[in-house]
Amino acid sequence: MVRISSFSLKKRKSPFGSVSVTFILILINVIAFIFFATLLALDVLSLDSIALKPSNITQGKYLWTFVTSMFMHGGLFHIFANMFSLLFIGSLVERLLGAKRYFYFYMISGLLAGVFFVLSSLIFTGDFNTFAVGASGALFGIVGLLVLLTPNLPVYIFFIPIPVKMKYAGIGILVVLWFISIAGDVPIGNTAHLGGFVVGIVYGLYLKNKFPNKTRMISRHFR
Repeated sequence: MVRISSFSLKKRKSPFGSVSVTFILILINVIAFIFFATLLALDVLSLDSIALKPSNITQGKYLWTFVTSMFMHGGLFHIFANMFSLLFIGSLVERLLGAKRYFYFYMISGLLAGVFFVLSSLIFTGDFNTFAVGASGALFGIVGLLVLLTPNLPVYIFFIPIPVKMKYAGIGILVVLWFISIAGDVPIGNTAHLGGFVVGIVYGLYLKNKFPNKTRMISRHFR
């Protein structure tokens, strides 16, 4: 989880009127979690039809799970942690990018994180039957972008009371989660996280190249 320290930027107009895109995304995630969990409990849907599974994708099955998996979570703590983080870092990026650009970036980050998860399973891990769910891929896209645009932004990660600069926190979270998954044999979608993070870094480089003055001002604002 990441909590942003105080900031002040002018909020850009949302296509949803006075409601922010971040709020809409959180609402969709919560509704989807309840909806999918209910259908799974009633055996109306199978996990294969919701979660992303490399073996299904390679067979051309359940291709829509690239999208549905982004809005399904593995439990209450999983969705709480992701939505809590999205509330803070998503709100910041929405202000920096504008509502429409932010929404597209969020969706593309999540989708490409899923693609990276499938490809890494095929090329590196050889584990084709692991399911992936959650907004973490899109969230790490946001984290990667902030590492480039606001490297000195002080954030609070997990329950550490001392603020850490984003350029250290972003990479640190990836490493810590990877360590937890290996040491504790916890099923964490590390390759999806890494995929989203790379997408955020690439998009950050694009913005810095296209809007050097604006991105420089943003970086200075959060020193």
